[in-house]
Formats: sequence, C-alpha cells, structure tokens
Amino acid sequence: MLVSKKERQKIAVVNQGLAYSSFPCPTDSVGIVIYELAQRLAVDCDVMVYTPGKNFLINRKCHDGINYFYVPRRFDRIIIRFLEKILQRSNNNFLNSQLFYIHYALQIANHLRKHKCDIVHIHSLSQFVPIIKAFNPEIKIVLHMHCQWLSQLDYQTIYRRLKKVDLIIGCSEYITEKVRRRFPEFAAKCKTIYNGVNIDSCTTKLHLNSHNQSLKNANKRLLFVGRVSPEKGVHLLLKALEKVVFYFPEVHLNVVGSITGSLPKNILVDLDNSDPKVAELKSFYTPDPKTGKILSYWEQLQAKISPELAKHVTFHGSVAHSELDKYYREADIFINSSLSEAFPIPIPEAMGRSLPVIGSRVGGIPEAILHEKTGIVVDSGDASILAEAILHLLNNDNLRVEMGKAGYQRAYELFSWEKVSQNLLNEYKNLCEQ
Repeated sequence: MLVSKKERQKIAVVNQGLAYSSFPCPTDSVGIVIYELAQRLAVDCDVMVYTPGKNFLINRKCHDGINYFYVPRRFDRIIIRFLEKILQRSNNNFLNSQLFYIHYALQIANHLRKHKCDIVHIHSLSQFVPIIKAFNPEIKIVLHMHCQWLSQLDYQTIYRRLKKVDLIIGCSEYITEKVRRRFPEFAAKCKTIYNGVNIDSCTTKLHLNSHNQSLKNANKRLLFVGRVSPEKGVHLLLKALEKVVFYFPEVHLNVVGSITGSLPKNILVDLDNSDPKVAELKSFYTPDPKTGKILSYWEQLQAKISPELAKHVTFHGSVAHSELDKYYREADIFINSSLSEAFPIPIPEAMGRSLPVIGSRVGGIPEAILHEKTGIVVDSGDASILAEAILHLLNNDNLRVEMGKAGYQRAYELFSWEKVSQNLLNEYKNLCEQ
C-alpha cells in the first residue's frame, strides 16, 4: 500500500561489517536479505543502506531509488588483527569487543546524524547499537540476528546493548527463542521474521515441467547451495554420496557456493562448543601432521575425494544470486547437510522451485521443512542417515513430485519476500507509534 510522502518512514539499514556486498547483486546471505527487503520496503519507506566498501571515503551509489553508502573498513582490519592477538591470549572472544568494526560503526553513526532517520535496522553486530544510539539518541533501533551471538557472548555486555534496542528480530524461531530465554526481560521486544524467497510462478512452472521430464531419466541431479565450510557438512554429503552412487551410478551432485569462505574457528567452534558435533569440526582447523600447515577446508575435501567419486561431483564456486535459478531448475533433490544453521535461504528457495528438500535437524531448518510432507529432516552429522534419505527420494519418483508441490505452497504462504517485507513493515509502524 502506497503512503504519502509526509507519512513515509525514513529507514537506515546497516549491513554487518564482515563481508563486502556488491548491490544490486550480492552473493552473501545477509546481503541478499538486505537487498530484497530494501527493494520492497522502498515502496512505502525512504530506505538507505550502509554496507562495507573498498575505498578510503564513504561512496554513494543509487539503485532503484535506494541510496547505498559503501563505508571503508581499512582501519578496522588493523584493529581486528590486534584484537585477534590480544584477546585470544586471554580467552576472550574478540567478537564481543566494542572495538570490533568500531571505525565502520563510527562513520555510520556520524553520517546518520545528518540524515535524521526514524529507524536504523542493524544486522547481527550488537556492537553498533551503543555507538549509533550515542550519535542519534532519538532513533529507534532494530537489531536483526542471523546467528546465535546474543545467546553466546558475554551476558552483561549483551544485556547493556539490548537495553538500547527497540526491536530484536531473529531470522528463525530457534534464534529468537534463545534470546527470550536468556533475556526474559526483553522477551516482548523479540520477534521472528524469516528469510524470504522470490516466488515466480512462471519459473516454477518451467521447473515442474523439466522435473517431470527428469523422472524418465536415470541421471538424477542432487544440489547443495551454500558456503563450502565445515559447519555446512559438505564432507558428510560427499561421504553419503559414495553410498548413493553405488545404487545410482548416474547420479551427480552440484555444489554451488564459495570455496574460500570457511568460517574461522573462533567464530564457529569456539562459540558453539556446547554441541559435540560442532566441536568435532576442530579437526578441520588443526595442522597437518606431515607439513605442520593448516590446510583449508577446500584443500582437505579435495584430498579426500577419490578419482571415482570426483566424476559424480562438480564444484561451481560462488555464483551471482540471480544465476542460481538454473541450478534449482536442473535439480531433482535439494540437500542441506549443515551441522550449525540459523535459517538458510537456499531451503525456501528450493521449495519455491518445487524441489523436495533434505535438511539437518539443526537451528531453524525444521521450521522450514515439514518432515515427510515438503521434504525429509535428518539427524545432523550422520552420513549414513543422509544417504538413506537421498536414496529414499531417488527411489520414489511420485513422492518427490508431491513433496515439491507441497514445498512450493509452503514457500508461497510463509517465505515469499512480499510476505516477509509486509511483516517487517508492520513492525516498523508499531515502533513509530510507540
């Protein structure tokens, strides 16, 4: 619904400083969320986006009426190297430090002061909250979490920051509920807004036609979309594939995602050390006994893949989000083998393309997949169980089609960007009315 210029809220969106996102074609998940929501919110609001840049000064670019401000992080890299050395020695996680991307945050806070926004929507980094609030005392603050940091980092530090926050958003009920339980005094501020997906009926119809045709083909295609990183469980998927290939010699796995984007050990294992399956991932961060070097996850995967199995796997690397549709369209089954996950965008994307989905029982994944209706939810960390789920779907053509149809309906009803953006817009209006 269009609103008059006078009623339009002025919204500033702050991308986390961790990764460079090039708009309008981001490849990282948070960048995709920001871009898709900004495009839709701009119908009713004046939207500006702050995101990491590569220059020495803030650089503005405009796309579809939205101003994207690219903020330099060069000084932050120096500060972070210092934090890694000093705080790691004292067993304190540098992710909790107020110095983490402080220069990035200060530039944004100062720039915001000149633009007089109604709401600032911060993604993931709670460090930004007190800095932006100090420069902009009247602004409403939304903190949008795509990970478990609020429930993992130092309680007192996070508590002080959340006191200054007006709305806490979790990308899944799994994330939101963890915050509610740890900080019950802020439970009323906590809301869940799922990551979304573009639902294109024409594209989906094309996929259904090609999928029905593929039922006649022996060459079945499996698809994984995501960062090639230990917590994504690609090593488990490859192990499961060995068993699948024995029964379906023509099967092929496409892996789409960055092969250089593994999460650092201190972000992954050290934070989530309560989960024994995640703790086991430490083996991917230990030095090679022969060379003393720590091989990258990608290098370790390549060393484990036999020449025979390599014929059944293609690693496509990082691709533009706009190019993903062809991989979904060619696939028969989508697989997420993660051991740690908040709410992965590729799952509703695959469902929105009428694909049956197999996903791990971790984080927000069971909220996306209806077990045995839109796909199969399996215990994480078990390659044998994962292989059995894949084989079950490969052996049941009609079941794959029915799950794909049910998945599309679920994605349309719950996860379309139109639905997600409307939920967020309603929360913005509630904030401004308080």
